[in-house]
Amino acid sequence: MKFFTTTATPLGDMLLVGDGSSDGLALCGAYFIGQRHSVPVDPSWRNEPDAFSEAVVQLTEYFGGERCVFTVPLRWHGTPFQETVWRELLGIPYGATWSYRDLAEKVGHGGKARAVAAAVGRNRLAVFVPCHRVIGADGSLAGYAAGVDRKRWLLEHEGALPRGTDTF
Repeated sequence: MKFFTTTATPLGDMLLVGDGSSDGLALCGAYFIGQRHSVPVDPSWRNEPDAFSEAVVQLTEYFGGERCVFTVPLRWHGTPFQETVWRELLGIPYGATWSYRDLAEKVGHGGKARAVAAAVGRNRLAVFVPCHRVIGADGSLAGYAAGVDRKRWLLEHEGALPRGTDTF
């Protein structure tokens, strides 16, 4: 059974999607409304705001500058390669960035930065799995499914990017 709710953030509303039961819910999607690769709400899903209370609290704490690491249960839905990349994203510390090349080396695919970038772009758990912390090798704010302006805001919020700049 899938559940969903929407919640407001400083960067616009987010759609939160979970599966399991409302008691044992795991977050399997967190999308800014209108971002690339978002999923439409299926009519069979149940709108269950209370099931996402902990995720909403943790997002609020993050955006309020009080949380650096999320602890809500996550459920992956991707290829084995994508899931390997997404798990590695969790290792990028708050306030830090890695290049796509760095990430490719960490997952054992040093020569496949483009394949890693494609997997990063398909991350279904925006903010919770910090794909916004991955940048171009030249320090540029390479793509972000939710938009480069949001990526810039998130990196500035975390202190990883000086305010008003586009590169490191």
